[in-house]
Amino acid sequence: MPTLMPESGPQRVIAASNFVYTIGSGLYLTAGVLYFTEAARLPAAQVGLGLGVAGVVSLAVGIAVGHLADRRGARGVYAATLVVQALATAGFLLADSFGLFVLAAGTATGAKAAGLAARSPLIRHYGGHRPQAFRAYLRAVTNVGISLGALLAGWAVQVGTVPAYRLLVVGNAVAFAASAAILILLPPVEPVPTAGGGPRRIALRDRPYLLLTALDGIMAVQFKVLTVAVPLWLVTATAAPRWLIAGTMLVNTVIVIAFQIRVSRGIDTPVAGGTAYRRAGLAFLVSCSLISLSAGIPAWAAATLLMTAMVIHTIGELWHSAAGFEVSFALAPQHATGQYLGVFGLGAGVAEALGPALLISLCITWGRPGWYVVGALFTLAGLAAPVAVRWAGRHQLAQDPAEANRAGEKVSSG
Repeated sequence: MPTLMPESGPQRVIAASNFVYTIGSGLYLTAGVLYFTEAARLPAAQVGLGLGVAGVVSLAVGIAVGHLADRRGARGVYAATLVVQALATAGFLLADSFGLFVLAAGTATGAKAAGLAARSPLIRHYGGHRPQAFRAYLRAVTNVGISLGALLAGWAVQVGTVPAYRLLVVGNAVAFAASAAILILLPPVEPVPTAGGGPRRIALRDRPYLLLTALDGIMAVQFKVLTVAVPLWLVTATAAPRWLIAGTMLVNTVIVIAFQIRVSRGIDTPVAGGTAYRRAGLAFLVSCSLISLSAGIPAWAAATLLMTAMVIHTIGELWHSAAGFEVSFALAPQHATGQYLGVFGLGAGVAEALGPALLISLCITWGRPGWYVVGALFTLAGLAAPVAVRWAGRHQLAQDPAEANRAGEKVSSG
């Protein structure tokens, strides 16, 4: 299990801010959609459309704000995105029409994407000699915070009244505002000067990095397997008990909290990251195959297969996340960390927007064959990743030999 707080003072501040933020995220992830349908009385179809629009809007925001954090200072820009997210979330209380809902949700989602990009220079600056390891620590903290938020949201869902749902929204906004306030304790980070007069949007011209972004985006669809495909498959195609949905979530969360840091320690070079992507793709193929076999068998057998599949899937998730942490930081030039990580976030953003529809059409509508197609898609992306990593490494060496040497300095000893 990870330690409660890291040793470094700035790391503690970032971790505390992240922990408070993710409690608010847990509130929203658990019951946000229910608030709009049950309390705001918006039709489910409009909620789905509005969230899709918000997801598309957020795709372009991360790059611009990440570049701003590189040039103007990451702490202030990151804090500003949290304040905007808090205000937009509070605006949910007034979102009683489709237009207001899209405005509030689009602003909140865009601010979230912007915040992830703006936070990246902070992680790189204060993350020690391997900021990727600190990023893995933050992911473990995130799972703890979201779990606590989900427990609190469970009360609102159980009560089911409009005041309870509104209190949930208020708590969400307060958590985001408190997360921003905690950052006052963090020393500011001076912008890193650019190395010459090259183009401003260099990340969008880095074709190997863009390929890695696309491959990671394909792999990121795996996050929706647990939250979208498995619950629907369990209910519509298997005899497994419905409480197992919560059981799979619990297993996933506990494993991530316990092992994400440990797994990330062994993935300390871009080459190791490419290998981890390949392993993750194979793990997802096995888990998808086991899930497909859970249909049409007795309840106990279906439950056993699904839980086994979730353990294997989560192991793949650990490898995928650790690989993404490593290659996204190591292959990004230090002076453009925010911009590059903003670009890398595009892959996950596309997966967030398109993943649910893809999984529903393949795994739920098509059925068992669709699971094999999805597993094969993950496997092909994982197999392509090491090739893309080597290409990106050669490109980085050609562009900035000193940066490439820093990124790969452990290859010979690892």
